[in-house]
Amino acid sequence: MGLIVYFSSRSENTHRFVEKLGHRAARIPLREGKDTLTVAEPYVLIVPTYCGDDGRGAVPKQVIHFLNDAGNRSHIRGVIAAGNSNFGATYGIAGDVISAKCRVPYLYRFELLGTDEDVANVKNGMERFWTSRHSNAP
Repeated sequence: MGLIVYFSSRSENTHRFVEKLGHRAARIPLREGKDTLTVAEPYVLIVPTYCGDDGRGAVPKQVIHFLNDAGNRSHIRGVIAAGNSNFGATYGIAGDVISAKCRVPYLYRFELLGTDEDVANVKNGMERFWTSRHSNAP
């Protein structure tokens, strides 16, 4: 099973969601600086969306910094985004942005800290995703 890399703010919503998944995970540090994360294996990124109606600032700066590292970016295989449906068209837009820029599939979106159904969907989806990727490997 592949790695989950995620970012969570002080609210810890994304962190609590990832904990419920029970998968191996690595967290992008809240504070940029000497505590950086370097990933050397395939992973799926789980990221919250931060923005209002215009979509600006959707991807947290810490995630942008993480993905600006060519090595980290080379291992991303998919993205899952959290959001708030109150933002309408920009709900989960961080996933759209990362999917387009990194050319990886946008696998799932969930609201705030997710429901039990979201957790089950992501668990099952991740298992299928990594199994199908492994079976298609050369």
